[in-house]
Amino acid sequence: MSGTNQRIDGKRLWDSLMTMAEIGATPKGGVKRLTLTDVDKAGRDRFRGWCEALGLTVRVDSIGNMFARREGRDPKRLPVLLGSHLDSQPTGGKFDGALGVIAGLEVMRSLNDLNIVTEAPIELVNWTDEEGSRFGHSLMGSGVWAGIYTQEKAYSLRDVDGVSVGEALDQIGYKGPHKAAPFPADAYFELHIEQGPILEREGKQIGVVTGAQAQVWYDAVIIGQDSHAGT
Repeated sequence: MSGTNQRIDGKRLWDSLMTMAEIGATPKGGVKRLTLTDVDKAGRDRFRGWCEALGLTVRVDSIGNMFARREGRDPKRLPVLLGSHLDSQPTGGKFDGALGVIAGLEVMRSLNDLNIVTEAPIELVNWTDEEGSRFGHSLMGSGVWAGIYTQEKAYSLRDVDGVSVGEALDQIGYKGPHKAAPFPADAYFELHIEQGPILEREGKQIGVVTGAQAQVWYDAVIIGQDSHAGT
């Protein structure tokens, strides 16, 4: 492919973001697409339809991660991965996660428009349950894929209504036939909204993340008498 810089279709990207934001839309302009719910399924189905319309090969692994592949000139080259997640918090923002997935989709669309064949394959990823707001485990899909914890453990997690991850995957039809396991890749890119004011304050359009705050989770049992804080 040519080394000349090419441009995506910004309006098409925006329109697709707005179309996805209709799924699980909330009154104040956000979204509620809890993982593995019917609303999440609707978002997945729309994403899958977009990918298949481009001629991408879509596969789903056993934890529900979705991979949409665009072949390259050299099938022996390791793929470049692009992606993020489509699930949200109960009061989530419409761009969190969705931007990374749909921007990757726009890359694929623009490459098709320009008849560009890349040397390496490109795979667009929608990771299952990045947020962790339903089953209490964030980064679940990528965690199982990377071997951080087992699929059996993930399947056994339950929401407040007692529905397990395994059951929820079956209910929405996204327990795929492919094993959730890592495969070699050349690189992984994820475009994400900034969750802070720095870029806007400094008049910058984009930045590169060099580190992130770690999380530590605790289960606490407090023994005593409940009362007002002032007593």
